[in-house]
Amino acid sequence: MTTTFAAAAEGFVRDLDEDFRRVEKLVARAREAGAQLLALPEAALGGYLSSLHGDHDDEPPRLDGDGPEIARLIDLAGDMVITAGYCERGDAASGGRPYNSCVAVTGDGVLGRHRKVHQPLNENNSYAAGDRFAAFDSPVGRMGMMICYDKAFPEAARALADDGARVVVCMSAWPASRTNQAPVLADDRWTRRFDLFDRARALENQIVWVSANQAGEYGSMRLVASAKIVDPGGEVLATTGTEAGLAVASIDVDEAVDSARRFMGHLRDRRQASYAAVPA
Repeated sequence: MTTTFAAAAEGFVRDLDEDFRRVEKLVARAREAGAQLLALPEAALGGYLSSLHGDHDDEPPRLDGDGPEIARLIDLAGDMVITAGYCERGDAASGGRPYNSCVAVTGDGVLGRHRKVHQPLNENNSYAAGDRFAAFDSPVGRMGMMICYDKAFPEAARALADDGARVVVCMSAWPASRTNQAPVLADDRWTRRFDLFDRARALENQIVWVSANQAGEYGSMRLVASAKIVDPGGEVLATTGTEAGLAVASIDVDEAVDSARRFMGHLRDRRQASYAAVPA
């Protein structure tokens, strides 16, 4: 069965009503394109931090995981799967600090959740860390989610693939380099890294990879956009490039994954005993 995926490159702000206006436009465009899944970026509801260096003077709104904003997203989803990032209100385990979280929903409710595990630079000053990666069943097949810097760690995507995920959605607010900035955003070394991670994680796990990212400028950051759909061979099926927009591609997930794994199955052919750490 062919599934159409849409990945958004868009900027989001502190004003939740404005964010939902942008989400509504993206949902309408994705629905017009026949998408069964729309991936929105990290921090789509309320915006990301205005700086990664601990010098931001504002914070995203803290939302409840089952609050009215998530209910509003569910209402918009209908028969589509929508994934979106937000700042989740903290709990006793986090000492009250919020989590950098994301959720997958349809019109029937919440399908899955994820709290960002890996924290770059000074993000840990603003957020508590999550502690797990878990796949879940959805109308587009078994899938998993991660947030931004999570994708720099091969173990994260591998954990989801081991849990049966054939589709992984990565939601980001990935900026360009702060130092030695390239005049052209596409040539920036952090843009290249973003794209390399997307392709590598898809190829090494032989899965469909859906990557959404913030676009434009926010606070001190230039966001690299580059939303894309990547097939199990690491080939980019559609991308927004470094502009805001919607990357849309259709693929038969099971056929593509099974075909990629038929002869060279990266999960099947592992030699687990060889990877044990050497005692100190």
